[in-house]
Amino acid sequence: MYTPLKRQITVACAVTLLVAPASYAQTAGDDGPDPAVVRLRIGPVWINPTISIPNIGIETNVFNDPPTVTPKRDFTFTVSPRADLWLRLGRTWLSGVVAEDAVWYQTYTTERSANNTYKISWKAPLNRLILTTNASWLSTRARPDFEIDTRAQRNEPTYSGSAEVRGFPKTYIGVRGTWTQVKFDENVVFKDSSLPDQLNRTATSAGLTLRHELTPLTSITFGVGHSVERFKSATSRDSTSDDYSVGLTFDPAALIKGNATFGYISYKPASADLPGYNGATAAVGLTYTLLGSTRFTATMTRAIESSYDVNQPYYVLTGGTGSIAQQIFGPLDMLVRAGAQRLAYRSRIGVLADVPDRTDRVRTYGFGVGVHLGQGLRLGFNFDKERRASLLPDREYEGLRYGSSITYGL
Repeated sequence: MYTPLKRQITVACAVTLLVAPASYAQTAGDDGPDPAVVRLRIGPVWINPTISIPNIGIETNVFNDPPTVTPKRDFTFTVSPRADLWLRLGRTWLSGVVAEDAVWYQTYTTERSANNTYKISWKAPLNRLILTTNASWLSTRARPDFEIDTRAQRNEPTYSGSAEVRGFPKTYIGVRGTWTQVKFDENVVFKDSSLPDQLNRTATSAGLTLRHELTPLTSITFGVGHSVERFKSATSRDSTSDDYSVGLTFDPAALIKGNATFGYISYKPASADLPGYNGATAAVGLTYTLLGSTRFTATMTRAIESSYDVNQPYYVLTGGTGSIAQQIFGPLDMLVRAGAQRLAYRSRIGVLADVPDRTDRVRTYGFGVGVHLGQGLRLGFNFDKERRASLLPDREYEGLRYGSSITYGL
């Protein structure tokens, strides 16, 4: 079963490691590759290959078993090759991503998997019009979220597009749209719930945007949108929602990099026995580097997530992560990280749930040290702990993951 997987790993590793830095001229145009990052140019195609082994070590609770069950320990490692590609088409850029996570367990072979991501994007910055299209495909057995502990095989295709018209020198008026499908394999079951029956769905959204360039490296966007979610089998989970947001986008060349979006959502389930939600949303991912030697990274999320539980069909996820990476001296560095997530469930009206409207919490923290060996190669040693607390005893777990990591080109 895993012969093709091993072949993919071998080919990906060989391609990545055989690539050597190439000399080339500075690229021109918007949204193209950064010559300081890209390692290879073959004719008109720019390629930035990277590879990492983010984990080589021990996992003390492979199946996230509760305290009443003896946890299963195993040796595991993950290989993650990736290639970012760009192709110039006239005044526009076509870009793509090919990535894979090959996960291996020594004893519990059912947990082995190959997770593939493919993405292609095209952005056309014309005189007064900016067109953007994206298509991606995810095929994975990774855990879907913080509540489902089984590694569930699923496919997630996504298509999106936007068009912006420059109404003023630094202001753009636009429209956007997205279509996403989530499809689990037929026989995936978790806690006696069929995941394809409960969670296979299609989501579409459309909206209007108003974007203003505050500086050449920073823009602010106001948005309003409408979304529709339709489930293939569990139609009582169907919903519509309206959202309003404001977001800041920082260019990769800016001092602060990333995006920060805050908003308000009105979530309206189609079923009368399921309460809606009106409240704040957030999606933040920012990085700041101080004096070239200290890097701060922060993420924040507040969103509505679908649950496998038929009696508590969704929860409001609120959480965030943070990390600090510090260069100690010479090639040595140190990293500390922590995260907290809050899963606030909503129960159906009139249904006797084990714990009505319960709240689960997930806490993570870890640290690592690393040494840079030159030519983009880094060897690290990591320790991470994760714990989920719940009023349901069978939903609690605690686990450790420790070992080493190797990255090239990151």
